[in-house]
Amino acid sequence: MGKKSKREYLERIRARYRKALKLAKGVILDEFCEVCGFHRKYAIRLLNQKTKPPARKPGRPSIYPTILLALKRIWFASDQMCSKKLKAALPHWLPFYDAEFEPLPEPLKAKLTHISAATIDRLLRPVRASAPQRGLSGTRPGTLLKNQIPLHTDHWDVTRPGFLEADSVAHCGNSLAGNFVWSLTLTDIATGWTENRATWNKGATGVLAQIRDVEAKLPFLILGFDCDNGSEFLNYHLLRYFTHGRKQKIQFTRSRPYRKDDNAHVEQKNWTHVRQLLGYQRFDQPRLVNLLNTLYTEAWCPYQNFFCPTQKLLSKQRIYAKYVKRYESPKTPFQRLLESDQISAKTKQQLMATYQTLNPFTLKRQIEQHLKEIFAALRSY
Repeated sequence: MGKKSKREYLERIRARYRKALKLAKGVILDEFCEVCGFHRKYAIRLLNQKTKPPARKPGRPSIYPTILLALKRIWFASDQMCSKKLKAALPHWLPFYDAEFEPLPEPLKAKLTHISAATIDRLLRPVRASAPQRGLSGTRPGTLLKNQIPLHTDHWDVTRPGFLEADSVAHCGNSLAGNFVWSLTLTDIATGWTENRATWNKGATGVLAQIRDVEAKLPFLILGFDCDNGSEFLNYHLLRYFTHGRKQKIQFTRSRPYRKDDNAHVEQKNWTHVRQLLGYQRFDQPRLVNLLNTLYTEAWCPYQNFFCPTQKLLSKQRIYAKYVKRYESPKTPFQRLLESDQISAKTKQQLMATYQTLNPFTLKRQIEQHLKEIFAALRSY
């Protein structure tokens, strides 16, 4: 007698065995052992064994597979944000989704708007990318002005826009020898508003020209400028620009040597705004400077400042050997400027007018097109 037949026979007599009286149970048990060849104790366990509960009826169909495609499209277009930032970015991107792809039903839009960060993590886990290598540091100490530019060891009034941290990124490849393109990164501590510019080598004239251009386009006045100890910043040209001929002098300070935490806000932007965009290749052609600045000013900076939320640290508390950090809800730099009491109504109207002319998917395509031109020019050299 095969296993399948024994199982079927067991299922047929189990109910009859349980309902039977003691004498009748003995007869059934004898018959069961005779037919199947089981030991008496084992047969008793099989007959008394509880049957499996019936399978549960399927519940409502999951809505997540239907929104996964839209979620992935926005995630890839937003440079693969973390789930908390992506949750905050979705309301800014969804109004442009229909024109870019296909109309998304309103119930699905509502589900995407209210989806949790944990669910986003779970849905995108199979397609998460791993990251990256590290680059070279091109900071060389500027010793001439260290006594004239004070160290910045305390905290500015970071509740108002205008206090900037500045740093440079070397597009040197595997060697710092010779001339090549540098990217300047200036980020506002209060709002996270970040501007990038490219310059040829670290000459003071080129760096100053790009900082002038950034200041002309910022939606707020520069109140403080904090940099590292690199010679591209610690020079007389920049000191004179910030401290002479101004009604309100800018606080020009520097960080402590070899203390990257002093410039933590801009250090993280060096990765998110430069390395993630351009990688670690060597840009040793002067013509790339104009191409990079076109990318930065026309597409990359508007894309980051208007459509990419960032998180700000609210508090950091040490409890025994553990640090407990609390962050505010992710917001775009544009949102923080609109919420600031230090920004005039006219400036807010100008920012809103600029925002209404932008489309994140269009900006993303422009970024990709500029990158193709940059790397094509690099390969053709």
